[in-house]
Amino acid sequence: MIIAREKEQEFFHSSPEYAHLASRMGSEYLAKLLSQQLEAVIRARIPSITSLINKTIDELESEMDHLGRPIGSDAGAQLYLVLELCRAFDKIFKEHLDGGRPGGDRIYWVFDNQLPAALRKLPFDRHLSLPNVKRIVSQADGYQPHLIAPEQGYRQLIESGLSYFRGPAEASVDAVHNVLKELVRKSIGETEELRRFPTLQAELAAACNKALESFRQEGRKTTVRLVDMESAYLTVDFFRKLPQEVDRAGTGYPVDSAGTGPSTPVDRYSDAHFRRIASNVSSYIGMVSDTLKNTIPKAVVHCQVREAKRSLLNYFYIQVGSKDAKQLALLLDEDPALMGRRQQCFKRLELYKSARDEIDAVSWSR
Repeated sequence: MIIAREKEQEFFHSSPEYAHLASRMGSEYLAKLLSQQLEAVIRARIPSITSLINKTIDELESEMDHLGRPIGSDAGAQLYLVLELCRAFDKIFKEHLDGGRPGGDRIYWVFDNQLPAALRKLPFDRHLSLPNVKRIVSQADGYQPHLIAPEQGYRQLIESGLSYFRGPAEASVDAVHNVLKELVRKSIGETEELRRFPTLQAELAAACNKALESFRQEGRKTTVRLVDMESAYLTVDFFRKLPQEVDRAGTGYPVDSAGTGPSTPVDRYSDAHFRRIASNVSSYIGMVSDTLKNTIPKAVVHCQVREAKRSLLNYFYIQVGSKDAKQLALLLDEDPALMGRRQQCFKRLELYKSARDEIDAVSWSR
């Protein structure tokens, strides 16, 4: 090849037709010219190639963040990761309750719609029907009829009537419990960092549901206690303000509107007398119903919603804190398909970074 190039140069320099162009003729000059053209094309294309590489690296970095970085092998790093994942879940759960995400409004719906509707459906019409009032008042008197007002009959009618409030109270507790369980499920599903750890998701859901169950039991105790408190001590002033059927001397005659004296005799065993008892008891139960309509939601929020915000994960933290490295590794067990996808993504990312480094290392200036 050396001899051939020498003969080529000799030909162009000795030829009358090409002697004046000899410096721009021959394979060596052609190679130099083509190299310059190639360099010019590369110079023009390098910015777009670099831009494409950088864009692909950013996409792969984002995908790696979505898939999650590799997990550390020591127990401290694993425990830190578990706690970080729990904090991410807890943040989303509280956003559901506080209004940043949908779902918490369903708790208000329980208080504003379900509870009042349940209170309206209670069978007080049957409980305060004339035959039932007669029966309870008569049984309460025993062998000796009441003298002025059938106090024992009143008490039995009220106490047995107030027991109906237990049902709506417990139903409100259960309804809010179901809402909280659903919000836990949704929050786990919406926590992207948890998606790669199905075992951790299951353990977290079980621990949260166990905590919510304890909150429900406390909510039931408190709301039922509110109902029992109303039954344990009646509001005496309510009955003192009611119109009296007999005068203060117990003559058995009603006092007229001016309070100056008796008018016509009253048959204490007439239907009108028992209807008056039923009406008074109904008014008292209505007053208690209005009270419980306000206090039951307070008790439910205090025992369930507030505790869910404050200490939903306390039980889970105790469990996690007692696990060793092997148990934490099992807790952070990943889906094999996800692990394979991350490995492929990692290899591609390394290749693109290597290409970028090589391009940056080349100097195109002369």
